Amino acid sequence: MYRLDDLLHLMTRLRDPRHGCPWDLQQSYASIVPHTIEEAYEVADAIERSDFEHLPGELGDLLFQVVYYSQLAREEGRFDFAAVVDGITRKLIRRHPHVFPDGDLYGAPDQPKLDEAAIRQRWEEIKAEERAEKAAAPEQLSLLDDVPQALPALSRSVKLQKRAARVGFDWPEALVVVDKLREELDELLEAMSGNDPQAIADELGDVLFAATNLARHLAVDPEAALRGANGRFEWRFRFIEQALRADGRSPEGCTLDELEALWAEAKRAERGESGCA
Repeated sequence: MYRLDDLLHLMTRLRDPRHGCPWDLQQSYASIVPHTIEEAYEVADAIERSDFEHLPGELGDLLFQVVYYSQLAREEGRFDFAAVVDGITRKLIRRHPHVFPDGDLYGAPDQPKLDEAAIRQRWEEIKAEERAEKAAAPEQLSLLDDVPQALPALSRSVKLQKRAARVGFDWPEALVVVDKLREELDELLEAMSGNDPQAIADELGDVLFAATNLARHLAVDPEAALRGANGRFEWRFRFIEQALRADGRSPEGCTLDELEALWAEAKRAERGESGCA
């Protein structure tokens, strides 16, 4: 069975200037980023579908992205894969003093078990210390500093809201957020009546942000919820296409009322209900 050292050797061979793969030799940090994002989503998709048969392969594809970046950095004399492993190991030891009280990875696990609230509080204190260490200007340090700009917008909204909630800047319950969502919808309608494209975009953004906030209060991952909605839409639309194809027709030749009727039939089929009334 191949091991991690074999994968690192493979990466070196792929990037060999004389005998490597032409495609791999053309790649840069920036060109690999879309592949990294795609591979991360494929891991999430496999887990969501409980496809554990293919999960090792998807995880391998994601691991390869880390190996790729590390190889590029090694060629430039910046760092290597060993530095990546060392960095994450040191960080996790530091963030888990309740597991590694003396900072020794292989020390005896004889520390008394802490309650979850104490662990969470210490975790946040350590992350705050790390943010302060990274800050170029400590006087401008913000609780939001290390929320990555490149995160998908829904995921970043959740992180921003969670950070603000730590200092009490949050709605007390989900029903209050529902009222806020209605308020944002009213403001969107007002912007639409004024036919101002920028105002419409701004207000629609506020609607989405409020919907994300509602998802957080309901303990629902909005990214996963939207993926689920996408999947249901796809299944229902394919149902419509197949039903029409069986009848020798196509969506283009149907009225909206006909398509809506088929959509309702697809929803009944999805729930396993009979189409007979």
